[in-house]
Amino acid sequence: MPRAYRVVSHHSDRPDHRIAFVCVRNAGRSQMAAAFARRERDRREATDRIEIVTGGTRPADRVHDVVVEAMRELDVELGDRTPREVTPDELRAVDLVVTMGCSASNVCPAAWNGENRDWGLDDPHGRPLAEVREIRDEIAERVDALFDELLSETPSAG
Repeated sequence: MPRAYRVVSHHSDRPDHRIAFVCVRNAGRSQMAAAFARRERDRREATDRIEIVTGGTRPADRVHDVVVEAMRELDVELGDRTPREVTPDELRAVDLVVTMGCSASNVCPAAWNGENRDWGLDDPHGRPLAEVREIRDEIAERVDALFDELLSETPSAG
């Protein structure tokens, strides 16, 4: 039996998926997740299909040094990134909010109809590099699996 796909226009102004990666400080987990998502989006040539937002509820002044170091090992530069506050309007505009261990009720706006997934990851702040590498690698695997899922739901027109 043929598989049914929904018809998707890739020429509209709206991407198929809008994803927000959110944690409290936007200085570790959500920054890594957004960086891996941008890399994966580019690798899979899905820049017109997936929009990525990241932010925190109480952003730090800078990305944690140990996170910058761990990501540099994979040639991903986060030293130039600045943590930022994610706004309710940004969250209302996304389809999926991925939280990193913080409560979705503290992040998602009231009457929001999107999906929330909490990845329940340890905060890398103050942890040794070896532990941050484990957190980093777990985030990379989860982002890869998320992209497999999202892009299988909306196959490219051809």
